Amino acid sequence: MLAIQEITQHINALRAQVPLSLIETEQEYENAVNALNELLDAGGADEHNPLAVLVTLLGDFIADYEDKHSQQPPTVTGRAMLAFLMEQHGLKQADLSDIGSQGVVSELLSGKREFTTHHIKLLACRFNVPVSVFLQ
Repeated sequence: MLAIQEITQHINALRAQVPLSLIETEQEYENAVNALNELLDAGGADEHNPLAVLVTLLGDFIADYEDKHSQQPPTVTGRAMLAFLMEQHGLKQADLSDIGSQGVVSELLSGKREFTTHHIKLLACRFNVPVSVFLQ
């Protein structure tokens, strides 16, 4: 049989030191991060350390808060990136003849044509950017 009163006393004492609940405010988040850092400094990163359980729980609460409150950067499509780079370099569709005809470039920009691996490699080389910028 569980000693509920004793468990309750211990959990209340623990929660007075370590914020073990859903994080709802920026202040609660900062307190949780500070507590997590202290637990990690005290050896909680070692899975065999008794503090590892607290590190895991607190880490989960922090991750949940960050997932709900983090700002995701907007996704930029390959078409938008091509248009942006053309504008930045003062280029017109006809200036990208090494990629394809003006019609091909127009279709890429309008979304009527999908970027091929060949187009992406040529554009990445032309603008000296990673191929990943054209993959969205």
